[in-house]
Amino acid sequence: MAVMTTRISAMWSPPVLFAHRGARANAVENTLEAFQLAKRLGATGIETDAWITRDGEVVLDHDGHARFFPRRWIAEVDRADLKAHIPTLDEYYEALGTELPLSIDIKNPEVFDAAVDVARRHGAVDRLWICHPDLDRLIDWRDRAPDCHLVNSTSLEKLPVSAEKRAAELAANRIEAVNLRHGEWTGGLTTLFHRFDVLCFGWDAQHERQIARLIDQGIDAVYGDYVDRLVAVEATFR
Repeated sequence: MAVMTTRISAMWSPPVLFAHRGARANAVENTLEAFQLAKRLGATGIETDAWITRDGEVVLDHDGHARFFPRRWIAEVDRADLKAHIPTLDEYYEALGTELPLSIDIKNPEVFDAAVDVARRHGAVDRLWICHPDLDRLIDWRDRAPDCHLVNSTSLEKLPVSAEKRAAELAANRIEAVNLRHGEWTGGLTTLFHRFDVLCFGWDAQHERQIARLIDQGIDAVYGDYVDRLVAVEATFR
């Protein structure tokens, strides 16, 4: 792959390379093994999803089902009832440490306070990035946890306002970043959000050309399943 030069300046350089659900292209997703492998391969951030069990443990899993028959939600069972490969957030920090930024997608709002509390106990809340699509929810969370980072994960078609209006709303409410699927980003859009000091994150970048395009457009963080590709492409911009 030819060496490229970033044409649009990012707020973060180099961008954070978030391993989506760990190194899920090479290991079982959302397991300690996948997270540890991602770190060894050079990921500079880890992405996961968090849920809370009936007995109050924050665990890391994608869809929140306990994989019983019939299926039950993780919120309906205790931690001890889950499959052994599903780690708790405490176990994540014990195994990975607190060095890397951790991006958590939260679908059940009840998880938020518990996840932030775990990060605080490990001294990692300043490297915690909580993602959610609803701006009102994020604004509420900002008031409750001013010490963690918040990300508006959305799509352009779902925005009820213009991109410029959303950038202004995020900035006014101290929501630090917006996260869009890779194909929605343009250089003009990153420039717009950066004008409001809002970071630009791009997800589902699986192929070299997608990763390179995002970095070339001034993206601040990239989410992908293939950590080796993320690392190799980012290196061509140095």
